[in-house]
Formats: sequence, structure tokens, C-alpha cells
Amino acid sequence: MRRSHGFYRAIPRSPLHVPYELGDDFDAWEDALALPRFSFPELVLNAENLSCRRGGRLIFEGLSFRLGHGEAIALTGRNGAGKSSLIALLCGRLRPDGGDMRIEGAEDAPLAELSHLVGHRDGLKVTLTAQENLVFAQALLGEPGASPQDALSAVGLPHVAGLPVGYLSAGQRRRVALARLLVSRRPFWLLDEPMAALDVAAQAMLAGLMRDHLAQGGAILAATHGPLGLETARELRIGP
Repeated sequence: MRRSHGFYRAIPRSPLHVPYELGDDFDAWEDALALPRFSFPELVLNAENLSCRRGGRLIFEGLSFRLGHGEAIALTGRNGAGKSSLIALLCGRLRPDGGDMRIEGAEDAPLAELSHLVGHRDGLKVTLTAQENLVFAQALLGEPGASPQDALSAVGLPHVAGLPVGYLSAGQRRRVALARLLVSRRPFWLLDEPMAALDVAAQAMLAGLMRDHLAQGGAILAATHGPLGLETARELRIGP
């Protein structure tokens, strides 16, 4: 995988300030964590008349939308409607059967190089520690953001940094996967059921991280069956 270069100005890293370990208690996480501030450029994802076939079966067709600077889309629809397939198209894992996708403001950049994907599977190496997984992700993706240690603190898991991921609970593994969003600065977040395996407090934590990303000019498309905690998100429904 190629790293993205030159599509937006690199901002010097500043640490997350964590006055105490939050552990699994997020009641005061917004007060305890000062995320580094920077701004993404004004990029717009423009999708026109997308269609998708899998195994010879038409999943959806004629799907169009725009996702721009500071915007969020809640992607909804019944099981099997094509939510995960659309995310796979956007990140380059599938090729569309028809239609067009382009990034306005970075015409030569594929969305895969400007986006983070957090899918159904956490994509973590279970024999590596939580911190080692994030070190690997940061080196692979480029555009360094928060340090792995600070990213784990931001999701309330500084105390598991040295533990192999295979020892963690499903909810903790999910939070380590979400911490990848912070170690590399990419403007588009593509999230497939991001609240899965998270308890109520961790869902509030993630909603706060998403709001912060939007405030910095990032954009989010999230497939979901429930609320995202983003009041400004507009709905894009696939299927009836």
C-alpha cells in the first residue's frame, strides 16, 4: 500500500495531555484529553450513479451523494442492502459496476489514500501488543498524528499498551482498532458499524472523537443500525 503524500499540509504533532489514566471510565474524558488541533483541506467526495454487483447479483444502483468538509453521513438500510459493499467500493476493495467517484480538491488522489477504514473485523494482529499494532498502522499509513501511546489514552486504554491484543475483550479490541483513526491524519473516515461491541460509555467516547474530527474539517461516512451521536449527520439510505 502506498502512503499518501502532498495532498494536505502536514501539521507538527502535539501530544495528547492525559492527567490521569481513564481506564474504562469515560465520564470526564473530554475534559481529561486535549486532542491536537489542526485543519484538513476542503476536499469533497463526489459519488455519482454508483452501482455494485457481487456474485453476479445487483446489490444497488444509481446511488449518488456528496461528502465534504466537516460533514457526516449515516449510511442506513436493512441487512444485505449494500452498506458494507458501498464502503468496500469507496476504499478500493471492490470495483463499482458502474458510476464514478472522485475527490474534488485532490483530483489525482484515490480515496483509499485519503481515508481510514474501520470495518466489521478489527484488522489487528493478535500476537502483537496494542501499542505495536498502532506503531505498525502509523508506519504503514503515514501522515503521523497522535503517538500510539496518546491514541490509546484517547480511547481509555493506556493500561493495555503492553498486552497482546489477543488477551483483550471484544470491546477493548474494538477501541484499539478505533485508535488507528488518531495515529495517522486522514480526512475521510469510513466506518462500518463503528459502535459494535462498545458499551454506552465507549460509544460516547467515539461520538466525541467523531465530533472533534468534523470540527477539524474531516468527513465521516458510517454504516449504522443505530444512532451515531452526531446531531449534524444526514442520512443516506440504501434500499427500501
